Amino acid sequence: MFKFLKEVVAGSGSGLKDFPYTIGEPYASAWGSWTHHRGTSKDDGSPVSIFSLSGSNPQDRHLVAGRNGVKRLRTVRHPNILSFLHSTEAEVPDGPAMKHTIYIVTEPVMPLSEKVKELNLGGTQRDEYFAWGLHQISKAVSFLNNDCKLVHGNVCLASVVVTQTLDWKLHAFDVLSEFDANNEASGSPMLQFEWLVGTQYKPMELTKSDWASIRKSPPWAIDSWGLGCLIYELFSGAKLARTEDLRNTASIPKSLLPDYQRLLNSTPSRRLNPSKLIDNSEFFQNKLVETIQFMEVLNLKDSVEKDSFFRKLPNIAEQLPREIVLKKLLPVLASSLEFGSAAAPALTVLLKMGSWLSVDQFSIKVLPTIVKLFASNDRAIRACLLQHIDQFGESLSAQTVDEQVFPNVATGFSDTTVSIRELTLKSMLVLAPKLSQRTISGSLLKYLSKLQVDEDPGIRTNTTILLGNIASHMNDGTRKRVLINAFTVRALRDTFPPARAAGIMALSVTSSYYEMTEIATRILPNIVVLTFDPDSDVRTKAFKATDQFLQIAKQHHEKLTTGDTMVAESTGVQLNTGNSGLLGWAMSSITQKGKASDHGSISTANASNSQVSATSAATPGTQASTAGYAPSTSSSLDKAAPASARSSVDGWGELEDDNIHEENGSDKEGWDDVDPFDDKASPSLLSNIQAAQKRPVVQPKQAVASAKSHQLKAPKSEDDPLWGPIAAAPPKSASKSADIKPSTSHNDEDDLWGSIAAPAPKTSGKPLKAPAANSDDLWGAIAAPPPSTKARPLASSGRGRGTKPAQPKLGAQRIGRTSSTGM
Repeated sequence: MFKFLKEVVAGSGSGLKDFPYTIGEPYASAWGSWTHHRGTSKDDGSPVSIFSLSGSNPQDRHLVAGRNGVKRLRTVRHPNILSFLHSTEAEVPDGPAMKHTIYIVTEPVMPLSEKVKELNLGGTQRDEYFAWGLHQISKAVSFLNNDCKLVHGNVCLASVVVTQTLDWKLHAFDVLSEFDANNEASGSPMLQFEWLVGTQYKPMELTKSDWASIRKSPPWAIDSWGLGCLIYELFSGAKLARTEDLRNTASIPKSLLPDYQRLLNSTPSRRLNPSKLIDNSEFFQNKLVETIQFMEVLNLKDSVEKDSFFRKLPNIAEQLPREIVLKKLLPVLASSLEFGSAAAPALTVLLKMGSWLSVDQFSIKVLPTIVKLFASNDRAIRACLLQHIDQFGESLSAQTVDEQVFPNVATGFSDTTVSIRELTLKSMLVLAPKLSQRTISGSLLKYLSKLQVDEDPGIRTNTTILLGNIASHMNDGTRKRVLINAFTVRALRDTFPPARAAGIMALSVTSSYYEMTEIATRILPNIVVLTFDPDSDVRTKAFKATDQFLQIAKQHHEKLTTGDTMVAESTGVQLNTGNSGLLGWAMSSITQKGKASDHGSISTANASNSQVSATSAATPGTQASTAGYAPSTSSSLDKAAPASARSSVDGWGELEDDNIHEENGSDKEGWDDVDPFDDKASPSLLSNIQAAQKRPVVQPKQAVASAKSHQLKAPKSEDDPLWGPIAAAPPKSASKSADIKPSTSHNDEDDLWGSIAAPAPKTSGKPLKAPAANSDDLWGAIAAPPPSTKARPLASSGRGRGTKPAQPKLGAQRIGRTSSTGM
C-alpha cells in the first residue's frame, strides 16, 4: 500500500526523492528526443530501462507528445510491445533553471542498433536472427493496426529495442493515434504529433498531409511503409537519410525483396498487410524461427511431435548463433520443462546448452529449473535427472541438496521399478557428500538398509559399494554402528557372489576406521571363511583382504612389542585410492547391469592400494572385470535371495527396530544388532588375550592337554585327526542351512551363512565365556585365534543336534561325545 501511494505521489510531480529506481549511464542512441538510460530497482537491484524527456516548461510540445506516449504505453499490452513498469514527471534543476522531465521505467532493453553491432552476426546466422526480429515487430504492428485500429506512425530502427532474451519489441508511442476512418472528408490531422516523424520515414500521402486519402487507406498503410524503412536500415547497416534511398535494394535478401517492394508500394491501398508479411515470405522459413515458434506453442503439440523435435534440437542448436541459443532458446526450454509442457528428452538438451554457460550463469539460469524438476511426478524426467546428475550435482549447494533435492530423490529408493531404485542409489555418490549428518543417519542409512536386502542382487551389491564410498562422510559413531554389521552380517552372507565380493572390498577400503579388536574378532574370522567360497573371484578377494588385515595385525603386534601407547588408536594401513576405485566399480556395476555371466562377475577395485608396501606379502594389483548383474543369470546361490529380500522390511538396528524379523537369518538383522564382541566385551576380551600372551607356563599345559586328548582318542582310528570333524562341518552345514531352525533362544545361534558356510559374527564371542566351566575344551587351549571361527562350524554342522536336542556345547565336549560313540 505504501509503495502504491509513493507511486501516486511521484506521478504528481513531487520530484525524484521518492523515485524507486536508480538512473544509470545513458545509451548512445534513442528514439526522437528521448534519452535511454540503464537503471536498477532500489528494492531488489533488478535491472530496468529508464527513458527521460525534458522540456523548458510543462507545456513544451515535446512534453505534451511524451505524455501521450506514456499514456499509450501504459494501456497497450502485447508480448512484442515494450513492457511498462512505472512513470513520473518531475522538476529537475539544470543549473540556475529548472527543467520539467518525464521518466518512463520499462523492462531492461537495449537499442536495436547497438545490439546488432554487439552480436556482430554475418551470413545465414544474421539473416535468421533478423527474420526472427522482423517476425516479432510485424506481429506487434499487425496487433496495433488490425486489432486495435491504431497507427504507430514511426516504425523504424530507432523505435525497436531488444530485451535480455534477444526479443525485439516496439516502443516510441508518442505519435500513436486512433485510426479515424469515419470522417473521410475531414482535413484535420489524424496523427496529432506527426511532426515528430522524420521526413525520410514519411510516405508520400503523409508528407503531403493528405488526411482524406489517409483515412480512405487501410489502417496499416503508414506502418507498412515504416516496416519497409526498418528492413532497409537493418540490412544496409545505415540509418535512412532520405526517402530515395529506399530504392537501393542491393542489400535486401532476394527471398524478402518481393515483400519489401509491396510494403513500399506508392499506392497506400496496395501495401502489404503486416499480418500477411509473416505468412507469405520464404525469408521467415528458417531453423531459428521454426524452432522458437515450435517451443512457444509446445503445450499444443502431441508427444510424438515433441520427441521428434527434441531429438533434432541438439544438432540445430549447434548450427545457431551461440548467444541466441543461450539467451533465447535456453530460457524458453527451461520454462517449458518447469511448467510441464516439455518431455524428458528436453532435459538432455537443457543440460547440453547449460554446459556452454559459465558456472555463475549456469547456477542462475539452469539450476533453479533442475531443482524444481526433482519434484516432478514424471518418472521419465526423474530418471533423466538421476542419469545426468554428475553434470550438475557439483553445482548444487549443500543446503539445496539437503532441504530440497534429497527429500524428492529419496522417493526413488522405494520405487517399484528396479532401474529407478538403481539410479537413485547411483545418485548418492554425488549427493551424499552434501548431506548433513542428521540426514545421513536419520534418512539415507534407513533407505540403504532396505536396499541391502533388495530383491535385485545388483542393487544389493551396489548398496555395499556405496556404503564403502560414503563412509568418509559419516561421523565416527555412525561408522562404528553401521559399517561392520552392514559388510559382515549382510554383504558377506549374501547368496549373490558379487555381493560377497563387494563386502570384502568395502571392508578393505574402510579398514582405517576399525579398531584392532574389531579386526581380530569380527572381520578376519568372517573373511577367512570366504577363502573356500564357491566363487573364485570371492576367494581371490578374500585372500587379499586376509593378507591386508593380517598385515594390520602384525603392525599392531610390533607396536605392542615396542610399547607404543597410541596403538589402541591406530589400526594400521591407511588407504590411498581405495574409495576412488570403488567409485568406478559402482558406476560400471549400475550401467552394465543385466549382462549374463556365470556368477554375475563385477569389476573390481584395487585392493592392493590398502596394503603396506614395505612387506613382501603385499597384494597384487587391481583386477578389472565388467559388471553383469542379471538376477536371472546369476549362480544358483542367489536364487534364495529374493525371498528374504522381499520379506525384509527392517532397518539397521535402531533405525527401524520394530520391523526386525528373525525367521530368515542374517539378512533380516539390522546394522545395529550388537554382536557378542561389542564395546562392553571388547576390553575384557583384549585383556584375556594379553593375559594369555604373558603367561609363559601356559604353553606346556596346552601341549599336555593336547597330548592327553590324543591319547584318549587314539583307539578310534576314524577320529584320529582332531581337526577332521571341525573341518568337515562347514560343507555339511552348507547343504542343510536352509532347513536348520534355531535350536537356542539366542538370535546369534542361527546358521545364516547358507552355502558359503561363513560364521556369523554374533556367535564369535559366545564360546569365550564357556572355557571357564569346561576345562577340557581343546579350543580353550588355543588363545590366539578368534573363537568365532571355531564355534560357528560346530554350531551349524548339525552333527550333535540329531542325537541330543539340548543346547550344543563347545567343540571339546562335542569331540569327546563323538569319540564315545565310536565315530
